[in-house]
Amino acid sequence: MAHLSTLEFARTVQTACDQSNIVAAYDVRILDDTVVKIRVFLTYGAFVDVFYNTDTENCSYALIEGDARVFGADNAFIGWHIHPFDDPSQHIPASKINL
Repeated sequence: MAHLSTLEFARTVQTACDQSNIVAAYDVRILDDTVVKIRVFLTYGAFVDVFYNTDTENCSYALIEGDARVFGADNAFIGWHIHPFDDPSQHIPASKINL
């Protein structure tokens, strides 16, 4: 997601959501010129929290079911990695991930 503005990032996520048949709705919050948070509500009751910071180029995705993260992906600290379904506390190196 490098070099995208908050608005460009939000539009990219909105486009992906609009093309998905498991997205029920989404809420976009552009907090300032550098930070955007998006909550993507899924048809089966879970949601995905999306975060992007233009200054740090940090991006994260967290699939939440109930009150727990069951899967995640982000590029904070160690580069792109996933937090897998079987143990979301782990950090497994991965290629760049998009919603």
